[in-house]
Amino acid sequence: MNYELIDSGEGRRLERFGDYILDRPDPQIIWNKDLEEKEWEKANAKFTDKWINKDVPERWQMDHNGIKFWAKLAPFKHTGIFPEQSGQWEYINNQILNSSKLQINFLNLFAYTGIASLFAAKAGAKVTHVDASRPAVTWANENRNLNGMQSSPIRWMIDDALKFTEREAKRQIKYDAIIMDPPVYGHAPNGEPWDFNKDFPKLLENCRKILTEKPLFVLVNAYAISSSSITLANTLQGIFGDLEGSIENGELTIKETSGGRLLSTGIWAKWSI
Repeated sequence: MNYELIDSGEGRRLERFGDYILDRPDPQIIWNKDLEEKEWEKANAKFTDKWINKDVPERWQMDHNGIKFWAKLAPFKHTGIFPEQSGQWEYINNQILNSSKLQINFLNLFAYTGIASLFAAKAGAKVTHVDASRPAVTWANENRNLNGMQSSPIRWMIDDALKFTEREAKRQIKYDAIIMDPPVYGHAPNGEPWDFNKDFPKLLENCRKILTEKPLFVLVNAYAISSSSITLANTLQGIFGDLEGSIENGELTIKETSGGRLLSTGIWAKWSI
């Protein structure tokens, strides 16, 4: 992927997304910048309480290992891409390609702009993509169209993850692999609130009910929560521990080019066979 964490420091990141350099806030970055201010001033756009855009288009194309996607200056400093997850996209692709199952049913919850969904579909999985945000699902469809994957078996659902998985359990629909990126707080399409500490264990219990007898993996990413990856792993252990396989956990990181420091952006945990 044409992405680079150029520098970080003093509460900010300097990043290259394709042809454009962005200056974004990150409150956990309490160390000093390595590069001089003149390098930071080269940014094509900077986010304070909103984007200050010099010359970045409405959207621009990026790609990773054969999958294309649109980057945008989205609200709340986002771009529609989490580069630190690129290794997971490759993991999803390889697990599906190397599976002996004839058909993999793949569920992506809080699926955002759908890059992971596209990697799963390209590998041959039947994908169900769920997000409560209509704009996010629209963006994911734009990414699908960019790849010419209109005929790929992807089911797009604008829905609440808890309610959706409850209904799937009642319908006895099963999945071989599940990934999710639950927020700390959020709202369903009907306005019902989501609270990570209260609702995440319930969601995993629902997911346990809709796994096939021999599933491949359950992968969880989390951002901006006070819990550690150990918390995620312990919660997965309590619900999926009766299955064969193992549980791993860690931090999502990006390595900067200026000083070689690792920037931790989130946490993850995974059950896999």
